[in-house]
Amino acid sequence: MGFTCGIVGLPNVGKSTIFNALTSAKAAAANFPFCTIEPNTGAVPVPDPRLEILAKLAGSQKIIPTQITFVDIAGLIRGASKGEGLGNQFLGHIRSVDAIAHVVRCFEDSDVVHVDGKVDPLSDIETINTELVLADLDSVQKQIQKTEKIAKSGDKDAKARLDVLNSLERHLSSGKLAVNFQSNALPDVLIACTETLLTSKPVLYVLNVSEDEITAPMSIEGDSTIARVARYAKEHDSQCITISGKVESELAELTAGERDEFLQSLGLQSSGLDRLVIAGYKLLNLITFFTVGPKETHAWTAPFGTRAPQCAGKIHSDFERGFIRAEVISYTDFVSTGSEAKAREAGKLRVEGKEYVMQDGDIVHFRFNV
Repeated sequence: MGFTCGIVGLPNVGKSTIFNALTSAKAAAANFPFCTIEPNTGAVPVPDPRLEILAKLAGSQKIIPTQITFVDIAGLIRGASKGEGLGNQFLGHIRSVDAIAHVVRCFEDSDVVHVDGKVDPLSDIETINTELVLADLDSVQKQIQKTEKIAKSGDKDAKARLDVLNSLERHLSSGKLAVNFQSNALPDVLIACTETLLTSKPVLYVLNVSEDEITAPMSIEGDSTIARVARYAKEHDSQCITISGKVESELAELTAGERDEFLQSLGLQSSGLDRLVIAGYKLLNLITFFTVGPKETHAWTAPFGTRAPQCAGKIHSDFERGFIRAEVISYTDFVSTGSEAKAREAGKLRVEGKEYVMQDGDIVHFRFNV
């Protein structure tokens, strides 16, 4: 499935509406809780203006963008951590994704019922986060029970993990998220204790606003709904964006030309969905590298910090297995010189070995032998 971002939130906040527009899928969007029972998944192209520029310079016949997979997860309710609603099943779906896009209802609409009877974004966020924290607390307590038995035998690694787990239990018991947990433990010990926790996943808060608010500035100043959620996100090391599910649904039905006109009429340069995809990509800490030629310009995805052989493996396992070297041109150098041949003549092509860490925008040829 690649890199996945799960769309979560309370029932009736607009998750499936946004997902439908995002993927042009037809996940059922209805005015009642639990409309989404099995998670719907859709691979969405990541908008990247560099693709068109590179393809034009190289005379490529085809453009292949990189993708990110979004998973529409059914609405959680209060008590989900104790199995209320379809809680355990939904928490399992959240556990399987790499990052969370938390949709928060910020619009008033008497025709769309709110599961708690009123629109209160911060209360909604706390409801979801409380359930995730409680699920994590249960998970950590089970880890403690297992680790205590091993630590009693004198295992030093188990003792180190137990210290972290006990601190983590106190942290979660106070209602705090695992992502805000701090410890002086060794990184590998800390990762082992937290990597499976729901609240350790990176989160993007997606504010589903009315059409009137989609151009409102994202600021932490003031007492507006957007400002209050933005402050909350900052306090919890998260990001947030605004989007109007209603507007995006309308955009999804239009042709490309009509979409541009509609966006201009609203004072927008890009759709909320494009911003959501790009934000999700950044949330996962991913980079894009390219292979460019007359046949195709292809974007590829890798986590930030990935070395050249592993990036080669994204294209084909043989490339990684028989990796010899990577011939790399930066995007800036490729565009400024106008072609691979001219970049080579200008000395802008670099030969990199197995330790090279790929950079966002690298245009690469992998040399291999198997």
